[in-house]
Amino acid sequence: MTHTKATPTKSPAKKEMILTAARELKAVMYTPAEIEQIRRRLIADKGEHGKTSAEYIAAVLTEAGMRVVLSAHSDTQGRYEEEFHDLLHFSTLEDAEMCLVRLDELLRKFGTEGERAAEARVLEVARLGRRRAEMIARNHKVDAAKRGEKEEVARWFAVWLEQPDAFFDWLEIRKQSPEFQQRFPQRDANDIAGDVPGAEIE
Repeated sequence: MTHTKATPTKSPAKKEMILTAARELKAVMYTPAEIEQIRRRLIADKGEHGKTSAEYIAAVLTEAGMRVVLSAHSDTQGRYEEEFHDLLHFSTLEDAEMCLVRLDELLRKFGTEGERAAEARVLEVARLGRRRAEMIARNHKVDAAKRGEKEEVARWFAVWLEQPDAFFDWLEIRKQSPEFQQRFPQRDANDIAGDVPGAEIE
């Protein structure tokens, strides 16, 4: 039996929803991480009507001429994707800090090894994390406390992207600031330093 490549057959409205979400991400390429973010965004915005498969999303993006990279065989940068798998699944400030620790480790590792393409991918994943946090912070269907956390997380990603070498010193000062303690009163510096299991974004 011959298997044919999936082609978009659903409604034009759903296609446009996918393309709109993709444009908001402003990604250089769409790997499984970006496609999963688009899938989650459709569900968050449209509920049952937004549900669709990752394969369909990839087909719509490909048809629209966007760069879709789903495996190591599709692009030379694909060989690094296992390093980033599930990295951006964070639902708390603690998870976000651990995510940035890992991103920082990867950036330094690839820099030492001279892997420029991988370094660029680390930064792209970080920009995706920032955009993901910003989108949740703007989504009024999410409760105010969670939106406040995501606004803070977006700020963390932005600072790390601008000054990775100084970020963790800045973060320690930030967590001890009166503003931070007032906004997130249940999280002191010791709590945030704790090891919290990763979780899906809500």
